[in-house]
Amino acid sequence: MLIRFETPAYATITMFGDIAVTLIKLMGHSGSVPGALLAADIPAALAQLQHAVAEHPDTPLDPATPHQRQRDESPHVSLAHRALPLIELLTAADCAGENVMWE
Repeated sequence: MLIRFETPAYATITMFGDIAVTLIKLMGHSGSVPGALLAADIPAALAQLQHAVAEHPDTPLDPATPHQRQRDESPHVSLAHRALPLIELLTAADCAGENVMWE
């Protein structure tokens, strides 16, 4: 499953579903898909996500695979790298006073 994050203030971002749900939960949201953040709620969600990344920047955040062996052989992508596009989207939405939606 893929999840798209959209706001008029930034380009659409598409992520693997399990990674996106993890990031949504790190923003303090329930993790439900589809979902949205009102413009007024974005600063708090952005702060929570940035705080989580600052605490554990090197934590691997890889997509779930049915074959653990393949996963162990591939390089891991850190939480900091996975969260960066979403942080940029939330920052742009906050500056423009726009809502963010995902589905």
